[in-house]
Amino acid sequence: MSFQVLGLDSHILQAIKEYGYTEPTPIQAAAIPPIIAGHDLIGIAQTGTGKTAAFTLPILTRLAEPGKKPGTKVLILAPTRELVVQIEENVLAYAKHLPLTIAKVFGGVGERPQINALRSGCDIVIATPGRLLDLMGQRHGNFSGLEHLVLDEADRMLDMGFLPSIKRIIQALPKKRQTLMFSATLSKEIEALTHEFQHHPKTVQIGRRSNPAETVTQLVYEVPAHLKPALLSHLLQDSKMDMVLVFSRTKHGADKIARRLEQVGVKCATLHANRSQNQRLKALADFKSGEVRVLVATDIAARGIDVDGISHVVNYDFPMHSEDYVHRIGRTGRAQAIGDAISFISPEDQAALRSLEKFIGRGLIRKRAEGFNYAATAAPRSEEPPRYRDPRSGRPQGQRGQGGQGQGRQGQGGGQRGQGGSQQAPRGQSSQGAPKAQEGQRRQGRDERPKSGREQQPNQPRRQDSDRQPSGKPAKPSLWNRLTGRK
Repeated sequence: MSFQVLGLDSHILQAIKEYGYTEPTPIQAAAIPPIIAGHDLIGIAQTGTGKTAAFTLPILTRLAEPGKKPGTKVLILAPTRELVVQIEENVLAYAKHLPLTIAKVFGGVGERPQINALRSGCDIVIATPGRLLDLMGQRHGNFSGLEHLVLDEADRMLDMGFLPSIKRIIQALPKKRQTLMFSATLSKEIEALTHEFQHHPKTVQIGRRSNPAETVTQLVYEVPAHLKPALLSHLLQDSKMDMVLVFSRTKHGADKIARRLEQVGVKCATLHANRSQNQRLKALADFKSGEVRVLVATDIAARGIDVDGISHVVNYDFPMHSEDYVHRIGRTGRAQAIGDAISFISPEDQAALRSLEKFIGRGLIRKRAEGFNYAATAAPRSEEPPRYRDPRSGRPQGQRGQGGQGQGRQGQGGGQRGQGGSQQAPRGQSSQGAPKAQEGQRRQGRDERPKSGREQQPNQPRRQDSDRQPSGKPAKPSLWNRLTGRK
């Protein structure tokens, strides 16, 4: 099938030909005709199958119709800044031969340019819900003439807690409009939203629900947690891993992975919520251009990564939710390309792996890295567990050792417990050499009782009120004082 038979405008056909599109993907072929016809639509397809073009191409065709009044006609909501930027790039490419104006609205940058763009009445607004709702609350933007609303990555917006913001935005929009909802998965929550936001929508579903693209080879490397840094460095010695996206569960973890890779000579960049917008855009640009070989990202930031040629996705931290796994590995094998998805599985991840295999309806291939030393058992120095801490005060209490070797447990005030009994610290001095007076100031939180009164609560200073008896109870006046009214 060719794009010519889908009813697209001639200017758009020219643009997508110049962009390199030759024939539509299945989701595009199924979604474009009903959208041009004006129907509400739910589009469900695997990540990387061309959903963005599936809704932007027919909407642009509708905007190309003669007799359109000026003003904002299209609002596209997306969960992350990166996805907003990616959608804008695609729209600019597809609409290059049309006289349309486009604005993007998201947080992390100054409001003034976005306010000016909304006031100008641009044709298309692409936004994250949070920043858009904020500007709408300041009475910026006029959506009274809106004709098309798109909720892209609808499942992710729900996961990120955007539903209240989306509802408030939609309340301010015209009731008569076309509403399109696109997602990689179709949950019960998404189905419930369709009844609230859409009018008799048509459903287009390509492939199984929540199933990764068939062009992605999925591999599992079972490895202890402390060997994951070494295994990643070992795998990156393969020259075929030339464009690698590594997923971390946390922002701090992403920075830590990047630092370790830099130490072994691997150029990399990070992408997460603590990075500024300029830093995030530069990281993506460097990754696309090949300036850096590895991009380390968290799930939320990675939603906008639409980079051709990603050879491998590495789940350094295995995702807690199966839907996140599908989205992660969808960054490779896009648009019928071939890619590999590698997951590091530690013993604590086995339950999540079994849940994923049940979710996608298939088992994943287990593999061992050739030439890698799986026998290494000692954690790197930076990976050593923290010193034992008192559970109440949080103060370090020494390290747990091996009593049979005379090392035992070494505390701050308890000397050493090892072979041949216990050895007490000198009188008036703790085992750390602190004078006894200073040690007494640190009594709070230790496992000892005050000499008077009941046991104090941890981290709570003793009451020193003058109207307290040593027992901690208020002093009672004598009978004579009570009769005479004296205190």
